[in-house]
Amino acid sequence: MDVGAVLIQLKPDALSNVEAWKDELNARKAEAVETLQAEGVHVESWFHLQLEGQDYLIAYMRAEDIARAQQIGRTSQFPIDQVHKQFKQNWLKVMPATLLLDLENC
Repeated sequence: MDVGAVLIQLKPDALSNVEAWKDELNARKAEAVETLQAEGVHVESWFHLQLEGQDYLIAYMRAEDIARAQQIGRTSQFPIDQVHKQFKQNWLKVMPATLLLDLENC
């Protein structure tokens, strides 16, 4: 199982678009989960934080193979994935995180 996270710096004044994206994905949750299944993703979580007036997102993923999941996502024809691809235009910079410790109680 792969585990990964990234820190995403948002463009200025993108927070309203974050809210719209969040609302859209929550309203179409069944579709979003269907794409996760197609990608082999078990968990995908998103967090917002603000540091010194700048907005960021943290994206966390647990998948069978993250690289494979990302490749499938890039070529996906699911309509909900098109919403996500459009949302990425609000991103200024993506910074990968390094996994230090992963504990799981199964």
